[in-house]
Amino acid sequence: MKGILVTALFILNTASFAAWSNDTVLRQAYKLHKSDFQIQGFGQVERLLPDDKQGDNHQKFIIRLSSRQTILIAHNIDLAPRIADLQVGDTIEFYGEYEWSQQGGVIHWTHHDPKKLRAGGWLIHNGKKYQ
Repeated sequence: MKGILVTALFILNTASFAAWSNDTVLRQAYKLHKSDFQIQGFGQVERLLPDDKQGDNHQKFIIRLSSRQTILIAHNIDLAPRIADLQVGDTIEFYGEYEWSQQGGVIHWTHHDPKKLRAGGWLIHNGKKYQ
């Protein structure tokens, strides 16, 4: 039992370190105006925004990383399910493509690629994966 607990703590600490490392990568990308790279991380929903209905439909919301940086999530709901019960304060885990913006950046491609040209992205909310 003790070995299982130690292993679980190591996994949690490794996940926390990875998230912290990715926060650092995102902070540097923002500072240096870098874009077009896949990244995984998580943050707390700070604000829900109206859907973007220009072109493909996107569910939009702003998250705050542990580094305090804010990032817009633009989740294509024509290609992936909407997160119906999303609330301010919820935690979201993401994997998608980062694009620089003056406001902190955007994570998009949080869904499968129908052309299979890139790794599929996703969002996780309350243990459910949206891709």
